Order: sequence, then C-alpha cells, then structure tokens
Amino acid sequence: MNLIKAQEKLKEINNLLESPNWFKSETHDLLDKRNELQFKLNSQNINFILRGQNKYYYANQIAEFTENVSKFGFGHITTDMIKRDGICFNQYSINNGYNQYCRDMKRFSSKEELIGFVIGYNQAISNFQREV
Repeated sequence: MNLIKAQEKLKEINNLLESPNWFKSETHDLLDKRNELQFKLNSQNINFILRGQNKYYYANQIAEFTENVSKFGFGHITTDMIKRDGICFNQYSINNGYNQYCRDMKRFSSKEELIGFVIGYNQAISNFQREV
C-alpha cells in the first residue's frame, strides 16, 4: 500500500470511528488498523527496525521531531534544506537527506540514545511553546 492510499484509508477509518452508526464490536479491529496505518506513515523515514510495545510511540515521536525541525530548523540545517532534502533516521544518526551518508544533523552511540534525544527535543519544544 503506498503512502497516499494509507493516508486515505487512515482518514476513512477515523471518520468511521467518529460516526455514530458503526458497530461497537468492530472497535478493536478498526483501532488496530488505524494504529498500523499511522505507524506506517510515521515510520516512512526511519531506516531501522522499531519493535515492541513502544514502537507506535517511538514512531510518533520521530514524526513529531520531523515536524518540529521542519518548522524551526536544526543548528546548521535550515528549514529550506529540510524541506528540500528531507530527514532520515538511521541507527546511529539523524541526517538531512535520504540515507546515512547524507549531511549529519546529529550522531549517536545507539538507536536508544537517538530515540531518547528525539523525545527530549520534542519535550523541550513543547515546553517552549507553552511558555510563549
């Protein structure tokens, strides 16, 4: 399923869940489908495997990070560079481009360190926006 179809299907499921005429017994299946579609959309620029109970949360945090740096830039990487080349997440780096050999934004010792940085960055942006 390509990304455009996934976005359309996700929108359709969200509309169905908000509709008063759907059957409550289908809730679990619809929520599972919605979560998987959202995960697929959120993890499109992640070049490592997310597993376990927190994979949905981590993919969401990475998507939020991508949105934040697209708005504010990141150090020496401007918003124009991000919009033009995109961002990808590799096991040991976040890069401005489509693979690990593109311009480094930040390097890490492990995937866990990368995810921790992303979550902390998002929290800092969230706190800053509340103060302003």
